[in-house]
Amino acid sequence: MAIQFVATELTDDERALQQEVRAFCESHLEDGSFEPGLGMMVARSKELSLELGRRGWLGMALPTEYGGGDRSVVERLVVVEELLRRGAHLEQHWTADRQSGPVINRFGTEEQKRRFLPPICRGELCFCIGMSEPDSGSDLASVKTRATKVDGGWTLSGTKIWTSNAHIADYMIVLCRTGESDDAHKGLSQFILDMHSEGVTVNPITFLDGTAEFAEVVFDDVFIPEDLLLGEEGDGWHQCTSELSFERAGPERWISPFLLVELFLREYGSSLNPEARSFLGSSVSRWWGIRQVSLSVARMIDEGLAPSVQSAIGKDLGTEFEQTVVAGLQQLVDLEPSLSSDRLFHRLLARAILISPSWTIRGGTNEILRGIIRKGLA
Repeated sequence: MAIQFVATELTDDERALQQEVRAFCESHLEDGSFEPGLGMMVARSKELSLELGRRGWLGMALPTEYGGGDRSVVERLVVVEELLRRGAHLEQHWTADRQSGPVINRFGTEEQKRRFLPPICRGELCFCIGMSEPDSGSDLASVKTRATKVDGGWTLSGTKIWTSNAHIADYMIVLCRTGESDDAHKGLSQFILDMHSEGVTVNPITFLDGTAEFAEVVFDDVFIPEDLLLGEEGDGWHQCTSELSFERAGPERWISPFLLVELFLREYGSSLNPEARSFLGSSVSRWWGIRQVSLSVARMIDEGLAPSVQSAIGKDLGTEFEQTVVAGLQQLVDLEPSLSSDRLFHRLLARAILISPSWTIRGGTNEILRGIIRKGLA
C-alpha cells in the first residue's frame, strides 16, 4: 500500500496571513526583549496567549459558535510556524490550541464544547495530555490507569508520566481503562480531568538544563463527574489515535533549531568555510522537504481525513532532522557551550545539546512510529 502525500503550496490568502503574523512578531517579539525558546519547549506568557486569542490566532480551525475562527488547519500551521521560529512563549495555550480543543470539538458533548472551547480560543485555559505511563514507553495500549464507575461519575487511580505542563495545567485529557477485554486496544476511555481535583499530585521531573517542563502525575481515587467523559465510553483508543494526528506532524517537530541556525549565521556568516556551507545547504533542502510533509498533512486534516501514518512519517523525519542540525552546529562551532553565557546563540546551543535527545522520544518514540508506518504500508 502506498502512503500518499499531496504536493501543495500556500495560497495567496495564506501568504497574506503569513505576512501579517511576521509583522506582529516584529512589533511584539523584538530581538532582545525576551529569552526565546526552542520550538515548543518554551516558557509561558499569559499576556501573549491572551493577545493571540484577541487576534483570532487561537482555536483558528474551531467553529465560530464556540469562539473559534472557522479557519483551516493550514492557516494555524502558518501562524504557529512564524511564532515558533521566533521562540515565542506559547506554553500557556499550546496543548489546548493544538489538540485538546480540536478533540473536544470532534468528540465532546454540546455542553463540553460550550464550556471549554471559548476559553481555549481566548487563551485562558492550559491543558496537558494524560497518555504515557511508567514502564509503558510509547505503548499506549498498555495503559493501566483505571476509572471505575461510581454514583454520579467515576473515580480515577493510577499514574501518568512525562506529562508536559502538568504543573501549570487547568485540565488534562486523560486516557484510562474503563473496561476489560482480551484486546488491549478496547476498554479505553478519555476524560476531561480538572487538575485541581482532590487526589491529584504533580511531581515535576527536572531536565538536564534545569527546567522542569515534564512531570509525573499521580491519581489517588480522583472523582470525575459523569459529564466529563469525553466521547463514547470504550472508544478511547480511536479518539486517542485521532488526536495524535494533530500532535505529530506540526511545525514543532522540525522547527526547533531554526533560531539556532539563524543566530549561527548572524555570528559566523561572514566567514563560512566549505564544510559549513555544505551543512547549511543540506539542512535547508531537507527542512523544505519536511515542511512540505507537514503542510500536506494539514491539508489532509482540513479535508476531514485522519492521516495518522503520514503524521508518524512527518514526526519521524522531523525530529531526527532536528537532532542532526544541533549535532552539525556543535561540530562547526569551536566553543564549549554554556547555559550562563552572555551570548544568546551559545545559551541556546547549550540547551539544545542537553534537550535534543528528547525530541525523538516525546510524542511517540521514532521506533514506535516506524512500526506504525510499517503497518500502514502493509
